[in-house]
Amino acid sequence: MLACPFCGAPETARIDLEGERFLVFRCMFSPRVDPAQPDDRLAQELAATYAAGSGTAYFRGMCDTLHLHVTKGAGARELLAASPPSPTDR
Repeated sequence: MLACPFCGAPETARIDLEGERFLVFRCMFSPRVDPAQPDDRLAQELAATYAAGSGTAYFRGMCDTLHLHVTKGAGARELLAASPPSPTDR
């Protein structure tokens, strides 16, 4: 079992989806990793990639991805379809 490189929270799940693996930690940090990578190398990779300061790029990328999903992607279509008419539209 691995630990979150930011806060030390334990790993709670591994999700294999369409040839990719996502590790899920109790703190909800969920990095994408190589499914063929052994655990000892995964721990090193997480520490090198995220704990060494480059993790901000990961979080910025996730923020941008979520923003696009909600403003222009499927999330936007769902949100706009479920929105009641605004007072100015009546």
